[in-house]
Amino acid sequence: MAYSRYFAWLSTLVLSIIFAAFNYYFAIFFFVLFLVGLSDWIQSRHSILRNYPLIGHLRFMLEYIRPEIRQYFLEDDEEKIPFSRNQRAMVYSRSKQVNDKRGFGSIKSMYGPEGEWLGHSNTPTHPDPSKFRIQVGGPSCLQPYSLSVFNISAMSFGALSPNAIRALNKGAKLGGFAHDTGEGSISSYHREFGGDIIWEIGSGYFGCRNPDGTFSEEKFVSQVDDPQIKMVEIKLSQGAKPGHGGVLPGPKVTAEIAATRGVPIGQDCVSPAHHSAFSSPLELMQFIGRLRKLSGGKPVGFKLCVGQPWEFFGIAKAMLETGICPDFIVVDGSEGGTGAAPVEFTDHVGMPLREGLRLVHNTLVGINKRNEIAIGASGKIISGYDIIRAIAIGADWCNSARGFMFALGCIQSRSCHTDKCPTGVATQDSVRQRALVVPDKAERVFSFHKSTMQSLAELIGAAGMTHPNQISSDYLMCRGSDGKARPYAAELPIVNTGVLIQGVNGINQKELPKEYGLYWNRARTDLFGLTPANR
Repeated sequence: MAYSRYFAWLSTLVLSIIFAAFNYYFAIFFFVLFLVGLSDWIQSRHSILRNYPLIGHLRFMLEYIRPEIRQYFLEDDEEKIPFSRNQRAMVYSRSKQVNDKRGFGSIKSMYGPEGEWLGHSNTPTHPDPSKFRIQVGGPSCLQPYSLSVFNISAMSFGALSPNAIRALNKGAKLGGFAHDTGEGSISSYHREFGGDIIWEIGSGYFGCRNPDGTFSEEKFVSQVDDPQIKMVEIKLSQGAKPGHGGVLPGPKVTAEIAATRGVPIGQDCVSPAHHSAFSSPLELMQFIGRLRKLSGGKPVGFKLCVGQPWEFFGIAKAMLETGICPDFIVVDGSEGGTGAAPVEFTDHVGMPLREGLRLVHNTLVGINKRNEIAIGASGKIISGYDIIRAIAIGADWCNSARGFMFALGCIQSRSCHTDKCPTGVATQDSVRQRALVVPDKAERVFSFHKSTMQSLAELIGAAGMTHPNQISSDYLMCRGSDGKARPYAAELPIVNTGVLIQGVNGINQKELPKEYGLYWNRARTDLFGLTPANR
Protein backbone atom coordinates (compact mmCIF):
# COMPACT_ATOMS: atom_id res chain seq x y z
CA MET A 1 0.00 0.00 0.00
CA ALA A 2 1.17 3.50 -0.84
CA TYR A 3 0.82 4.75 2.74
CA SER A 4 1.96 1.62 4.60
CA ARG A 5 5.01 3.55 5.84
CA TYR A 6 2.62 5.62 8.01
CA PHE A 7 1.07 2.55 9.63
CA ALA A 8 3.35 2.39 12.70
CA TRP A 9 2.95 6.11 13.39
CA LEU A 10 -0.84 6.20 13.04
CA SER A 11 -1.12 3.01 15.07
CA THR A 12 0.24 4.90 18.09
CA LEU A 13 -2.77 7.23 17.97
CA VAL A 14 -5.16 4.28 17.83
CA LEU A 15 -3.36 2.60 20.75
CA SER A 16 -3.40 5.79 22.83
CA ILE A 17 -7.19 6.00 22.37
CA ILE A 18 -7.65 2.33 23.27
CA PHE A 19 -5.47 2.52 26.39
CA ALA A 20 -7.11 5.77 27.52
CA ALA A 21 -10.07 3.68 28.68
CA PHE A 22 -8.13 1.56 31.21
CA ASN A 23 -4.42 2.52 31.42
CA TYR A 24 -3.61 6.20 31.66
CA TYR A 25 0.20 5.74 31.50
CA PHE A 26 0.20 3.64 28.35
CA ALA A 27 -2.16 6.11 26.72
CA ILE A 28 0.22 8.98 27.43
CA PHE A 29 3.18 6.93 26.20
CA PHE A 30 1.58 6.12 22.83
CA PHE A 31 0.23 9.63 22.42
CA VAL A 32 3.75 11.04 22.93
CA LEU A 33 4.97 8.67 20.23
CA PHE A 34 2.20 9.95 17.98
CA LEU A 35 3.30 13.55 18.60
CA VAL A 36 6.89 12.60 17.76
CA GLY A 37 5.68 11.16 14.46
CA LEU A 38 3.57 14.23 13.80
CA SER A 39 6.59 16.42 14.37
CA ASP A 40 8.58 14.24 11.95
CA TRP A 41 5.89 14.54 9.30
CA ILE A 42 5.73 18.34 9.61
CA GLN A 43 9.44 19.20 9.91
CA SER A 44 11.38 20.11 6.75
CA ARG A 45 14.99 19.16 7.49
CA HIS A 46 15.04 15.35 7.30
CA SER A 47 13.52 13.69 4.21
CA ILE A 48 13.54 10.23 5.77
CA LEU A 49 11.47 11.39 8.76
CA ARG A 50 8.97 13.20 6.52
CA ASN A 51 8.38 10.04 4.51
CA TYR A 52 8.78 7.61 7.43
CA PRO A 53 7.53 9.41 10.54
CA LEU A 54 8.53 7.77 13.82
CA ILE A 55 10.11 4.62 12.32
CA GLY A 56 12.65 6.75 10.49
CA HIS A 57 14.40 7.33 13.82
CA LEU A 58 15.59 3.71 13.73
CA ARG A 59 17.92 4.63 10.88
CA PHE A 60 19.45 7.51 12.80
CA MET A 61 19.90 5.27 15.84
CA LEU A 62 21.86 2.80 13.71
CA GLU A 63 23.91 5.66 12.26
CA TYR A 64 24.77 6.78 15.78
CA ILE A 65 26.18 3.40 16.84
CA ARG A 66 27.65 2.50 13.43
CA PRO A 67 31.29 3.56 14.09
CA GLU A 68 31.50 1.03 16.92
CA ILE A 69 29.86 -1.89 15.11
CA ARG A 70 31.01 -1.26 11.55
CA GLN A 71 34.02 -3.55 11.71
CA TYR A 72 31.76 -6.45 12.69
CA PHE A 73 28.58 -5.93 10.71
CA LEU A 74 28.70 -3.06 8.24
CA GLU A 75 31.98 -3.21 6.33
CA ASP A 76 31.62 -1.75 2.83
CA ASP A 77 31.92 -4.04 -0.14
CA GLU A 78 33.39 -1.67 -2.72
CA GLU A 79 32.51 -4.06 -5.54
CA LYS A 80 28.83 -3.73 -4.69
CA ILE A 81 28.46 -0.28 -3.14
CA PRO A 82 29.06 2.61 -5.62
CA PHE A 83 30.28 5.02 -2.95
CA SER A 84 31.76 4.17 0.43
CA ARG A 85 30.16 5.37 3.65
CA ASN A 86 33.11 7.67 4.26
CA GLN A 87 32.53 9.38 0.91
CA ARG A 88 28.83 9.77 1.57
CA ALA A 89 29.54 11.06 5.07
CA MET A 90 31.88 13.68 3.61
CA VAL A 91 29.17 14.95 1.24
CA TYR A 92 26.55 15.01 3.99
CA SER A 93 28.79 16.92 6.38
CA ARG A 94 29.77 19.47 3.75
CA SER A 95 26.23 20.00 2.52
CA LYS A 96 25.02 20.45 6.11
CA GLN A 97 28.01 22.65 7.02
CA VAL A 98 29.16 20.47 9.90
CA ASN A 99 32.66 19.41 10.89
CA ASP A 100 34.10 16.87 8.44
CA LYS A 101 37.45 16.50 10.21
CA ARG A 102 38.56 13.01 11.24
CA GLY A 103 40.83 11.85 14.02
CA PHE A 104 43.48 9.13 14.00
CA GLY A 105 44.84 9.86 10.52
CA SER A 106 44.20 8.32 7.12
CA ILE A 107 42.17 5.19 6.50
CA LYS A 108 43.81 4.70 3.11
CA SER A 109 47.11 2.90 2.63
CA MET A 110 49.68 4.75 0.54
CA TYR A 111 51.65 1.57 -0.05
CA GLY A 112 49.26 -0.53 -2.14
CA PRO A 113 48.99 -0.42 -5.95
CA GLU A 114 46.23 2.21 -5.63
CA GLY A 115 48.26 4.51 -3.39
CA GLU A 116 48.58 8.07 -4.68
CA TRP A 117 49.10 11.52 -3.21
CA LEU A 118 49.45 15.22 -3.98
CA GLY A 119 52.89 16.70 -3.53
CA HIS A 120 52.81 19.79 -1.33
CA SER A 121 55.02 22.87 -1.52
CA ASN A 122 57.19 24.62 1.04
CA THR A 123 55.61 27.88 -0.14
CA PRO A 124 51.85 27.25 0.09
CA THR A 125 49.36 29.80 -1.19
CA HIS A 126 45.84 30.90 -0.30
CA PRO A 127 43.76 30.72 -3.52
CA ASP A 128 40.34 32.32 -3.85
CA PRO A 129 37.84 29.57 -4.84
CA SER A 130 35.43 32.15 -6.28
CA LYS A 131 37.92 32.54 -9.15
CA PHE A 132 37.94 28.84 -10.04
CA ARG A 133 36.29 29.27 -13.43
CA ILE A 134 37.29 28.54 -17.02
CA GLN A 135 36.21 30.08 -20.31
CA VAL A 136 34.36 27.69 -22.63
CA GLY A 137 34.11 28.70 -26.27
CA GLY A 138 36.38 28.16 -29.26
CA PRO A 139 37.18 30.52 -32.15
CA SER A 140 33.71 30.05 -33.72
CA CYS A 141 31.82 30.70 -30.48
CA LEU A 142 30.14 34.10 -30.20
CA GLN A 143 28.84 33.69 -26.62
CA PRO A 144 31.60 32.05 -24.55
CA TYR A 145 30.64 31.02 -21.03
CA SER A 146 32.58 31.42 -17.80
CA LEU A 147 32.06 27.98 -16.22
CA SER A 148 32.78 26.85 -12.67
CA VAL A 149 35.31 24.00 -12.43
CA PHE A 150 32.66 21.98 -10.52
CA ASN A 151 29.07 21.59 -11.73
CA ILE A 152 25.96 19.42 -11.57
CA SER A 153 26.16 16.51 -13.99
CA ALA A 154 23.36 15.36 -16.28
CA MET A 155 20.24 14.13 -14.45
CA SER A 156 16.86 14.34 -16.17
CA PHE A 157 13.48 15.51 -14.95
CA GLY A 158 11.54 12.26 -14.92
CA ALA A 159 14.44 10.39 -13.43
CA LEU A 160 14.51 13.02 -10.67
CA SER A 161 11.47 14.52 -9.00
CA PRO A 162 10.29 18.10 -9.59
CA ASN A 163 11.47 19.09 -6.11
CA ALA A 164 14.91 17.61 -6.75
CA ILE A 165 15.24 19.61 -9.99
CA ARG A 166 14.09 22.77 -8.22
CA ALA A 167 16.58 22.32 -5.38
CA LEU A 168 19.48 21.57 -7.73
CA ASN A 169 18.80 24.59 -9.90
CA LYS A 170 18.26 26.93 -6.98
CA GLY A 171 21.50 25.70 -5.43
CA ALA A 172 23.28 26.32 -8.74
CA LYS A 173 21.86 29.84 -8.82
CA LEU A 174 23.04 30.52 -5.26
CA GLY A 175 26.55 29.23 -5.98
CA GLY A 176 27.03 30.50 -9.54
CA PHE A 177 27.64 27.09 -11.10
CA ALA A 178 25.91 25.19 -13.90
CA HIS A 179 23.13 22.62 -13.90
CA ASP A 180 23.10 20.02 -16.72
CA THR A 181 19.53 19.07 -17.65
CA GLY A 182 20.20 15.50 -18.72
CA GLU A 183 18.54 14.33 -21.93
CA GLY A 184 15.02 14.75 -20.50
CA SER A 185 15.01 18.39 -21.71
CA ILE A 186 14.25 21.64 -19.90
CA SER A 187 11.25 21.63 -17.59
CA SER A 188 9.51 24.52 -15.86
CA TYR A 189 11.32 23.38 -12.71
CA HIS A 190 14.69 24.08 -14.34
CA ARG A 191 13.56 27.63 -15.13
CA GLU A 192 11.92 28.47 -11.82
CA PHE A 193 14.99 29.86 -10.05
CA GLY A 194 17.08 30.95 -13.04
CA GLY A 195 20.22 28.89 -12.45
CA ASP A 196 22.62 28.50 -15.39
CA ILE A 197 21.66 25.58 -17.61
CA ILE A 198 23.63 23.24 -19.83
CA TRP A 199 21.03 21.76 -22.18
CA GLU A 200 21.79 18.13 -22.97
CA ILE A 201 20.31 16.80 -26.21
CA GLY A 202 20.18 13.04 -26.54
CA SER A 203 19.12 10.72 -29.33
CA GLY A 204 15.45 11.28 -28.51
CA TYR A 205 15.82 15.05 -29.13
CA PHE A 206 13.49 15.75 -26.23
CA GLY A 207 12.40 19.37 -26.22
CA CYS A 208 13.45 19.80 -29.87
CA ARG A 209 11.84 16.90 -31.71
CA ASN A 210 9.33 16.39 -34.47
CA PRO A 211 6.41 14.00 -33.94
CA ASP A 212 8.40 11.24 -35.69
CA GLY A 213 11.28 11.64 -33.23
CA THR A 214 13.67 13.49 -35.56
CA PHE A 215 15.43 16.75 -34.73
CA SER A 216 13.37 19.96 -35.07
CA GLU A 217 15.27 23.18 -35.83
CA GLU A 218 12.23 25.31 -35.03
CA LYS A 219 11.73 23.83 -31.56
CA PHE A 220 15.45 23.94 -30.85
CA VAL A 221 15.61 27.66 -31.63
CA SER A 222 12.54 28.43 -29.51
CA GLN A 223 14.25 26.84 -26.51
CA VAL A 224 17.89 27.79 -26.95
CA ASP A 225 17.18 31.53 -27.26
CA ASP A 226 16.57 31.58 -23.50
CA PRO A 227 19.56 33.40 -21.90
CA GLN A 228 19.41 30.91 -19.00
CA ILE A 229 20.80 28.27 -21.38
CA LYS A 230 24.55 28.79 -21.46
CA MET A 231 25.80 25.72 -23.37
CA VAL A 232 24.40 22.90 -25.54
CA GLU A 233 25.67 19.34 -25.05
CA ILE A 234 25.00 16.52 -27.52
CA LYS A 235 24.93 13.19 -25.71
CA LEU A 236 26.56 10.44 -27.73
CA SER A 237 26.72 8.01 -24.81
CA GLN A 238 26.78 7.89 -21.02
CA GLY A 239 29.11 6.01 -18.72
CA ALA A 240 26.53 3.84 -16.98
CA LYS A 241 25.12 2.33 -20.18
CA PRO A 242 27.18 3.34 -23.24
CA GLY A 243 25.77 2.17 -26.54
CA HIS A 244 22.37 1.48 -24.99
CA GLY A 245 19.12 3.34 -25.46
CA GLY A 246 16.38 3.78 -22.90
CA VAL A 247 12.63 3.59 -22.42
CA LEU A 248 10.42 5.50 -20.01
CA PRO A 249 7.31 3.26 -19.78
CA GLY A 250 4.03 4.82 -20.86
CA PRO A 251 2.41 4.79 -17.39
CA LYS A 252 5.24 7.02 -16.14
CA VAL A 253 4.86 9.54 -18.97
CA THR A 254 2.74 12.07 -17.13
CA ALA A 255 1.33 15.24 -18.66
CA GLU A 256 4.25 17.24 -17.24
CA ILE A 257 6.89 14.88 -18.60
CA ALA A 258 5.13 14.66 -21.96
CA ALA A 259 5.03 18.45 -22.27
CA THR A 260 8.68 18.78 -21.29
CA ARG A 261 9.94 16.11 -23.68
CA GLY A 262 7.51 16.71 -26.51
CA VAL A 263 6.07 13.20 -26.54
CA PRO A 264 2.51 11.79 -26.26
CA ILE A 265 1.05 11.33 -22.79
CA GLY A 266 0.91 7.73 -21.59
CA GLN A 267 3.00 6.26 -24.42
CA ASP A 268 6.45 4.70 -24.10
CA CYS A 269 9.12 7.39 -24.37
CA VAL A 270 12.04 5.90 -26.31
CA SER A 271 15.65 7.09 -26.42
CA PRO A 272 17.26 5.25 -29.35
CA ALA A 273 20.75 3.84 -28.97
CA HIS A 274 22.08 6.21 -31.66
CA HIS A 275 21.23 9.57 -33.25
CA SER A 276 19.20 10.05 -36.42
CA ALA A 277 20.56 13.55 -37.14
CA PHE A 278 24.03 12.21 -37.98
CA SER A 279 25.68 8.85 -38.67
CA SER A 280 29.36 9.67 -39.13
CA PRO A 281 32.07 11.87 -37.61
CA LEU A 282 31.76 14.31 -40.52
CA GLU A 283 28.00 14.62 -40.01
CA LEU A 284 28.53 15.05 -36.26
CA MET A 285 30.81 18.04 -36.89
CA GLN A 286 28.28 19.50 -39.32
CA PHE A 287 25.53 19.04 -36.73
CA ILE A 288 27.67 20.84 -34.13
CA GLY A 289 28.20 23.74 -36.55
CA ARG A 290 24.48 23.80 -37.29
CA LEU A 291 23.50 23.96 -33.60
CA ARG A 292 26.10 26.65 -32.90
CA LYS A 293 24.64 28.80 -35.68
CA LEU A 294 21.04 28.18 -34.62
CA SER A 295 21.90 29.04 -31.00
CA GLY A 296 23.41 32.39 -31.92
CA GLY A 297 26.94 31.24 -31.23
CA LYS A 298 26.59 29.58 -27.83
CA PRO A 299 29.15 26.91 -26.89
CA VAL A 300 28.20 23.54 -28.39
CA GLY A 301 29.93 20.26 -27.60
CA PHE A 302 29.27 16.61 -26.97
CA LYS A 303 29.45 14.05 -24.17
CA LEU A 304 30.59 10.47 -24.53
CA CYS A 305 31.92 7.50 -22.70
CA VAL A 306 34.87 6.49 -24.86
CA GLY A 307 34.47 3.09 -26.47
CA GLN A 308 36.56 2.07 -29.46
CA PRO A 309 39.61 4.36 -29.75
CA TRP A 310 39.37 4.51 -33.55
CA GLU A 311 35.89 6.01 -33.37
CA PHE A 312 37.16 8.98 -31.41
CA PHE A 313 40.14 9.23 -33.78
CA GLY A 314 37.60 9.45 -36.62
CA ILE A 315 35.92 12.36 -34.82
CA ALA A 316 39.30 14.07 -34.46
CA LYS A 317 40.03 13.57 -38.15
CA ALA A 318 36.61 15.02 -38.99
CA MET A 319 37.53 18.18 -37.08
CA LEU A 320 40.55 18.59 -39.34
CA GLU A 321 38.62 17.80 -42.54
CA THR A 322 35.67 20.12 -41.88
CA GLY A 323 37.39 22.87 -39.92
CA ILE A 324 34.49 22.56 -37.44
CA CYS A 325 35.33 21.81 -33.83
CA PRO A 326 33.20 21.42 -30.72
CA ASP A 327 33.68 24.06 -28.05
CA PHE A 328 33.90 21.34 -25.40
CA ILE A 329 33.89 17.57 -24.88
CA VAL A 330 32.62 15.92 -21.71
CA VAL A 331 34.20 12.53 -21.00
CA ASP A 332 31.97 10.27 -18.93
CA GLY A 333 33.74 7.33 -17.32
CA SER A 334 32.20 3.88 -17.14
CA GLU A 335 32.11 4.47 -13.36
CA GLY A 336 29.13 6.77 -13.97
CA GLY A 337 25.83 5.84 -12.39
CA THR A 338 22.16 5.86 -13.23
CA GLY A 339 18.95 4.52 -11.81
CA ALA A 340 18.12 2.50 -14.92
CA ALA A 341 21.02 0.63 -16.51
CA PRO A 342 21.35 -3.07 -17.34
CA VAL A 343 23.74 -4.60 -14.82
CA GLU A 344 26.08 -6.05 -17.43
CA PHE A 345 26.42 -2.68 -19.15
CA THR A 346 27.20 -1.02 -15.83
CA ASP A 347 29.79 -3.67 -15.00
CA HIS A 348 31.45 -4.44 -18.32
CA VAL A 349 30.90 -1.83 -21.07
CA GLY A 350 32.73 1.44 -21.63
CA MET A 351 36.15 2.88 -20.85
CA PRO A 352 36.97 4.03 -17.30
CA LEU A 353 37.39 7.77 -16.80
CA ARG A 354 41.16 7.78 -16.43
CA GLU A 355 41.82 6.00 -19.73
CA GLY A 356 39.03 7.74 -21.66
CA LEU A 357 39.92 11.20 -20.41
CA ARG A 358 43.59 10.76 -21.24
CA LEU A 359 42.83 9.44 -24.72
CA VAL A 360 40.63 12.45 -25.51
CA HIS A 361 43.18 14.89 -24.09
CA ASN A 362 46.08 13.32 -26.00
CA THR A 363 44.14 13.18 -29.26
CA LEU A 364 43.33 16.88 -29.09
CA VAL A 365 46.96 17.64 -28.28
CA GLY A 366 48.01 15.50 -31.23
CA ILE A 367 45.83 17.47 -33.67
CA ASN A 368 46.83 20.78 -32.06
CA LYS A 369 43.26 21.61 -30.93
CA ARG A 370 43.62 21.22 -27.18
CA ASN A 371 43.76 24.97 -26.52
CA GLU A 372 40.53 25.52 -28.47
CA ILE A 373 38.43 22.71 -26.95
CA ALA A 374 37.64 22.50 -23.24
CA ILE A 375 37.31 19.07 -21.63
CA GLY A 376 34.91 18.15 -18.82
CA ALA A 377 35.04 14.96 -16.77
CA SER A 378 32.36 13.01 -14.91
CA GLY A 379 32.33 9.67 -13.15
CA LYS A 380 32.57 9.20 -9.36
CA ILE A 381 33.83 12.73 -8.75
CA ILE A 382 32.73 14.17 -5.41
CA SER A 383 35.75 15.66 -3.63
CA GLY A 384 38.36 18.33 -4.15
CA TYR A 385 41.01 15.66 -4.64
CA ASP A 386 38.85 13.90 -7.25
CA ILE A 387 38.79 17.17 -9.20
CA ILE A 388 42.57 17.52 -8.92
CA ARG A 389 43.11 13.98 -10.21
CA ALA A 390 40.79 14.52 -13.20
CA ILE A 391 42.46 17.81 -14.12
CA ALA A 392 45.91 16.21 -13.79
CA ILE A 393 44.83 13.55 -16.28
CA GLY A 394 43.50 16.08 -18.79
CA ALA A 395 40.24 17.77 -17.77
CA ASP A 396 39.49 21.48 -17.45
CA TRP A 397 36.42 21.05 -15.24
CA CYS A 398 34.41 18.31 -13.53
CA ASN A 399 30.75 17.37 -13.14
CA SER A 400 29.17 15.37 -10.34
CA ALA A 401 25.79 13.64 -10.23
CA ARG A 402 25.65 11.45 -7.14
CA GLY A 403 27.63 13.95 -5.07
CA PHE A 404 24.83 16.47 -5.54
CA MET A 405 22.21 13.74 -5.09
CA PHE A 406 23.73 12.98 -1.69
CA ALA A 407 23.53 16.69 -0.91
CA LEU A 408 19.80 16.46 -1.72
CA GLY A 409 19.47 13.65 0.83
CA CYS A 410 19.89 10.52 -1.32
CA ILE A 411 20.79 7.55 0.91
CA GLN A 412 21.67 5.25 -2.01
CA SER A 413 18.77 2.90 -1.34
CA ARG A 414 18.98 1.75 -4.97
CA SER A 415 15.24 2.01 -5.47
CA CYS A 416 15.37 4.63 -8.27
CA HIS A 417 13.76 2.26 -10.78
CA THR A 418 10.84 1.44 -8.45
CA ASP A 419 9.49 5.01 -8.09
CA LYS A 420 9.63 4.47 -4.32
CA CYS A 421 12.65 6.60 -3.44
CA PRO A 422 12.51 7.05 0.36
CA THR A 423 13.89 10.59 0.27
CA GLY A 424 11.85 12.04 -2.61
CA VAL A 425 14.86 12.48 -4.90
CA ALA A 426 14.16 9.94 -7.66
CA THR A 427 10.39 9.56 -7.73
CA GLN A 428 7.34 11.06 -9.40
CA ASP A 429 5.13 10.03 -6.46
CA SER A 430 3.72 13.35 -5.25
CA VAL A 431 3.45 12.10 -1.66
CA ARG A 432 7.00 10.80 -1.51
CA GLN A 433 8.55 13.83 -3.15
CA ARG A 434 7.04 16.17 -0.54
CA ALA A 435 9.76 14.84 1.77
CA LEU A 436 12.28 16.90 -0.21
CA VAL A 437 11.88 20.49 0.96
CA VAL A 438 13.31 22.75 -1.75
CA PRO A 439 14.65 25.73 0.27
CA ASP A 440 16.49 23.47 2.72
CA LYS A 441 17.95 21.14 0.10
CA ALA A 442 18.92 24.01 -2.22
CA GLU A 443 21.03 25.42 0.60
CA ARG A 444 22.68 22.01 0.99
CA VAL A 445 23.43 21.84 -2.74
CA PHE A 446 24.98 25.29 -2.52
CA SER A 447 26.92 24.40 0.64
CA PHE A 448 28.28 21.17 -0.86
CA HIS A 449 29.60 23.06 -3.88
CA LYS A 450 31.04 25.84 -1.73
CA SER A 451 32.74 23.43 0.67
CA THR A 452 34.16 21.33 -2.17
CA MET A 453 35.57 24.44 -3.83
CA GLN A 454 37.09 25.47 -0.51
CA SER A 455 38.64 22.02 -0.14
CA LEU A 456 40.02 22.26 -3.68
CA ALA A 457 41.48 25.68 -2.85
CA GLU A 458 43.19 24.35 0.27
CA LEU A 459 44.64 21.39 -1.63
CA ILE A 460 46.07 23.33 -4.55
CA GLY A 461 47.21 26.03 -2.13
CA ALA A 462 49.17 23.40 -0.22
CA ALA A 463 50.83 22.49 -3.53
CA GLY A 464 51.79 26.11 -4.16
CA MET A 465 49.24 26.81 -6.92
CA THR A 466 46.66 29.59 -7.23
CA HIS A 467 44.20 28.15 -9.81
CA PRO A 468 43.15 24.64 -10.88
CA ASN A 469 44.36 25.36 -14.42
CA GLN A 470 47.90 25.10 -13.06
CA ILE A 471 47.44 21.46 -12.06
CA SER A 472 49.46 18.97 -14.07
CA SER A 473 50.28 15.29 -13.70
CA ASP A 474 53.68 16.29 -12.28
CA TYR A 475 52.02 17.32 -9.00
CA LEU A 476 50.65 13.85 -8.24
CA MET A 477 52.57 10.79 -7.15
CA CYS A 478 51.45 7.19 -7.44
CA ARG A 479 52.79 3.76 -6.60
CA GLY A 480 53.18 1.33 -9.45
CA SER A 481 52.62 -2.41 -9.38
CA ASP A 482 56.33 -2.82 -8.57
CA GLY A 483 55.79 -0.88 -5.33
CA LYS A 484 57.90 2.09 -6.41
CA ALA A 485 56.61 5.64 -6.17
CA ARG A 486 56.74 7.75 -9.34
CA PRO A 487 55.13 10.91 -10.75
CA TYR A 488 51.70 10.50 -12.30
CA ALA A 489 53.23 11.92 -15.48
CA ALA A 490 55.42 8.82 -15.79
CA GLU A 491 52.35 6.55 -15.73
CA LEU A 492 50.21 8.41 -18.27
CA PRO A 493 50.58 8.07 -22.06
CA ILE A 494 51.83 11.24 -23.74
CA VAL A 495 51.79 12.58 -27.32
CA ASN A 496 53.55 15.63 -28.69
CA THR A 497 51.64 18.69 -29.87
CA GLY A 498 50.52 18.38 -33.50
CA VAL A 499 52.06 14.95 -34.05
CA LEU A 500 48.83 13.41 -35.38
CA ILE A 501 48.32 16.09 -38.02
CA GLN A 502 51.23 14.52 -39.87
CA GLY A 503 49.68 11.07 -39.65
CA VAL A 504 51.23 8.03 -38.04
CA ASN A 505 53.36 6.95 -41.01
CA GLY A 506 56.88 8.25 -40.81
CA ILE A 507 56.71 8.79 -37.05
CA ASN A 508 58.58 6.63 -34.60
CA GLN A 509 55.89 4.32 -33.25
CA LYS A 510 57.64 4.22 -29.89
CA GLU A 511 56.75 7.90 -29.43
CA LEU A 512 53.03 7.14 -29.59
CA PRO A 513 50.75 5.13 -27.29
CA LYS A 514 50.05 1.71 -28.78
CA GLU A 515 46.42 2.39 -29.70
CA TYR A 516 47.39 5.35 -31.88
CA GLY A 517 49.80 3.27 -33.91
CA LEU A 518 47.17 0.56 -34.31
CA TYR A 519 44.10 2.59 -35.18
CA TRP A 520 44.79 6.19 -36.20
CA ASN A 521 45.34 5.53 -39.92
CA ARG A 522 42.41 3.12 -40.00
CA ALA A 523 39.89 5.53 -38.44
CA ARG A 524 37.15 6.70 -40.82
CA THR A 525 35.41 10.07 -40.99
CA ASP A 526 32.57 8.88 -43.24
CA LEU A 527 31.30 6.34 -40.72
CA PHE A 528 31.63 5.34 -37.10
CA GLY A 529 33.49 2.11 -36.50
CA LEU A 530 35.47 0.01 -38.97
CA THR A 531 34.37 -1.71 -42.16
CA PRO A 532 35.25 -5.42 -42.46
CA ALA A 533 38.17 -4.51 -44.75
CA ASN A 534 39.61 -2.24 -42.06
CA ARG A 535 39.40 -4.72 -39.19
